Amino acid sequence: MDLSVSTRSAKMFIVFGPVLLAALLSRALFGQGAASSPEQTTRPFDSKLGRLVVSGSLRTRLEAWDWFRDSANGSYAYSGSLLRVGLTGDKGGYEWQIELALPVLLGLPSNSVAAGVQGQMGFGATYFSANSAGRNSALPFIKQGFIRFKNLGSGNHQSLRLGRMELTEGAEIMPQNGTLAALKRDRVAQRLLGNFGFTHVGRSFDGTQYVFDDSKTNVTLFGARPTRGVFQVDGWGELGINVFYGAVTREISGRRSAAEWRLFGIGYSDYRDGTVKTDNRLLSQRLAERDRIHIATAGGHFLQVAETAAGVFDFLFWGAWQGGSWGILGQRAGAVAVEAGWQPAALRQLRPWVRVGFDYGSGDGNREDRTHGTFFQLLPTPRGYARFPFYNLMNMRDAFGEVMIRPHGNFTLRVDVHSLRLARRNDLWYLGGGAFQPWTFGYTGRPSGGNSGLATLYNASADYGVNAHVSVSVYYGHATGKSVIESIYPQGKSANFGFAELTYRF
Repeated sequence: MDLSVSTRSAKMFIVFGPVLLAALLSRALFGQGAASSPEQTTRPFDSKLGRLVVSGSLRTRLEAWDWFRDSANGSYAYSGSLLRVGLTGDKGGYEWQIELALPVLLGLPSNSVAAGVQGQMGFGATYFSANSAGRNSALPFIKQGFIRFKNLGSGNHQSLRLGRMELTEGAEIMPQNGTLAALKRDRVAQRLLGNFGFTHVGRSFDGTQYVFDDSKTNVTLFGARPTRGVFQVDGWGELGINVFYGAVTREISGRRSAAEWRLFGIGYSDYRDGTVKTDNRLLSQRLAERDRIHIATAGGHFLQVAETAAGVFDFLFWGAWQGGSWGILGQRAGAVAVEAGWQPAALRQLRPWVRVGFDYGSGDGNREDRTHGTFFQLLPTPRGYARFPFYNLMNMRDAFGEVMIRPHGNFTLRVDVHSLRLARRNDLWYLGGGAFQPWTFGYTGRPSGGNSGLATLYNASADYGVNAHVSVSVYYGHATGKSVIESIYPQGKSANFGFAELTYRF
């Protein structure tokens, strides 16, 4: 669907006008209210229509990109909006939901795909390449549509959901401890399977989910096919990929401490015909080999929070191992994350949170052998872990430090610095967040040139909850490229990415 508009000002009014009006009305009607913070998430409000419940959200974001190149082609801005409206009915023993989504993309760059290894320069180029409508695209589709049978079995601890749904892997239990809940939401959830909600389309799954959940233990079994979407506004169809996920999560509570562990397994099979894999082999080898991908991933996480006189300390461990087949190659890969944090008791007004960590995803050191050693991140939501999304967990070493201050419950300021290096210099620099089209693999790779240094990344963001309905976020990231990026973009090794976002929930 082509939404050509005569002037840029008209485009901006179409995108921002409804949200700004909603914000003003919400502020007038509801005033200052509770909003999201690192310890809690804001739940969308709903309106009852007889026995039905209507709920939804409207999110608008203006993005500015300055890719690793001294060229106007890599510097651009565009806007994206996502309207979601859902209708829910509860019949006691079961409930159902139907949710429609309308993504709108305006002013996409038409000349930000460079020849050769320089490729797509930022998300704007990816959106433009993924849609055939030109610089402006929009299309409504069914985001979710399911029926959920609840209170099954003895004790009423079981449920079964069938249909189209979203999945947040790793967040099966929401702990009562605020620090533990924030760690799960920001540093555990969706590392391997998620809805890629940062994009203006997102991802859903068509399948089945079984849940056993009592006060401390959760067992989740899930089998589905991912939908199209993410960067493509047409989110109607499925992809020829099967995903099976199972997890056991246990929460442990103490008087001054809290902990949680999870064990999980994921089966991933890609049956798409004609899709060329992205790896460090020669293109001729990859074109000649069309065997399918079958990967088994096993792993877990452990979280620990302790309250002391000096403040609150936290520890995080997450790890995963992969086996199976990468076409004709054997898959042998792994990833790990180790992080720690401290919330000093002495600065209660600012409520600071200092964190350090190291994330590692293995790479492939020899493209001539029979083993594929690059950790495959499946279908994640990568932006939470790569806030300037020019990298992911594949063939990556990410050492970082982070500081948050939260002077009010509805305001968070966050600054972090990342040192990024490839795990194996003979492998690629990988970008992307998983499959989203039948004909597109979902990940791209650029040659390292025999180098390992990728970039130093500086991030800064501010999130403010105007009231319980409206929130505002701004972000800026600057990346100083190292030897890998210099070998690909010799005329411009630095990049910038920023956005301003407004969300209204009803």
